[in-house]
Amino acid sequence: MADASEGLIEVSNLIITTSMSTIPMAIGVAVLKHRLYNIDRIINRTLVYGALTAILGLIYIAGVVGFGSLIRSFTGQTDNNLGVAASTLGVAALVRPLRARIQGAIDHRFYRRKYDASRTLETFSSRLRDEVDLDLLSRDLVGVVGDTMQPVHVSLWLRSAAMESEQR
Repeated sequence: MADASEGLIEVSNLIITTSMSTIPMAIGVAVLKHRLYNIDRIINRTLVYGALTAILGLIYIAGVVGFGSLIRSFTGQTDNNLGVAASTLGVAALVRPLRARIQGAIDHRFYRRKYDASRTLETFSSRLRDEVDLDLLSRDLVGVVGDTMQPVHVSLWLRSAAMESEQR
């Protein structure tokens, strides 16, 4: 009798442990599948700022060591205050442009749909300035919307010239 109850307890413990371990897995699947909590934005920012921090840290260290040794060789000073200040200013000046480049590279590599959509819109806007044929422009607009937004259905309604003259 004691063996049967111990076996039942072990089976119930196994069932409870298995069912409790599936909850975090189900949460992970739901977050990734349904894009809950903007996890793709968190991953994007982690990639961008992680790479930015690593690159700026290396530039700062190289600047302090390199510029500091250069200053020491010319001035003979033992302290490295000018090298630290120059490296800090250099890194501060590089933050924005480097972040923009890293963001562009990550968007190009991992978020290709977003990158392609912006390229498609840029191309369409340049064609929009030069195009005068309304039918060709309408086809281009429907094509661009279909490529970038990928809706189920795309339609374009245009007012006729008769309707515009009646409203005036």
